[in-house]
Amino acid sequence: LQAMSDSEQDWLALRPQEPSPSQCCGGGCQPCVYDVYQKELAQWERAKAMQDKSLLMGKKEQSNNSELNPYTFTAFSVSSVEQLTEDTYQYKFELPGNSSLRLSLGQHIVLRGVVNGLEVQRAYTPISPGKAEGYFEVLIKCYEAGLMSQYIKTWKRGDMVFWRGPFGGFPYQPNKHGELLMLASGTGLAPMIPILQSITDDEEDETFVTLVGCFPTFDKIYLKPLLQDLARYWNIRIFYVLSQETSLGKLPWSYQENTYTGRLSEDLMKTIVNSCRRRPFVLICGSSAFNEDMSRYLKAAGIEEDSCFVF
Repeated sequence: LQAMSDSEQDWLALRPQEPSPSQCCGGGCQPCVYDVYQKELAQWERAKAMQDKSLLMGKKEQSNNSELNPYTFTAFSVSSVEQLTEDTYQYKFELPGNSSLRLSLGQHIVLRGVVNGLEVQRAYTPISPGKAEGYFEVLIKCYEAGLMSQYIKTWKRGDMVFWRGPFGGFPYQPNKHGELLMLASGTGLAPMIPILQSITDDEEDETFVTLVGCFPTFDKIYLKPLLQDLARYWNIRIFYVLSQETSLGKLPWSYQENTYTGRLSEDLMKTIVNSCRRRPFVLICGSSAFNEDMSRYLKAAGIEEDSCFVF
């Protein structure tokens, strides 16, 4: 009987642990951490029923073969850390050889961190082109009280960080939409960048793009040089809406004509939609409050839900 209970304890020790709510990034991933848990639990139950531990051998929590995978976490090395604003950083990760993450446009990946013994997972969208070779880059805003932010702020060059994915994405096809209207708040800019770059890199793609970037102040606009370069293309327009700036006088003259002060309101939305050269298909990325406001303003401007995609 003693041997039996030892065996029972062995099996219990091997039983996969149910994820805690902090481990779900809320990004709607397929598979979610709960899906992975269910799959591992079924595998464990099958192995236990057959009393065959070798059936669990395939169960890997993480891999080191540097291939991104939706089911297991893979370690990638931090190759550089660049501070963009007081609370936002651009992190570059190394990919072995000239390999690429091969992401579709706007896809996100999930980061795993452990803070005070608690595992946390969050979704981030790489801003590097999906075909970028040998590296990928992520734009991350760190919050004072954020659990994951405490972990991210400790990163330095050479640290190993665990990611899994890719998930989601916007099924973009060149020339499918006459014009894309992109509404991005803060780091919501991230999924827009690879889509913009894929349009400017493709001479056959004649899609018009109007990007509206919402930030508190001029100093907090991310990736200014990159956005300035993109705005030089004949089919790309970029507007800024700065909620905490009161006058345009202090801005560089090159920004004055395409910047609005205050919040992105229903009236301003109508003005922007009416200025679009073709009927726009809208991409939205920001906080849930921002996304809800934008959907409401768009409806008032005559843009229906089936013409919108929310990241």
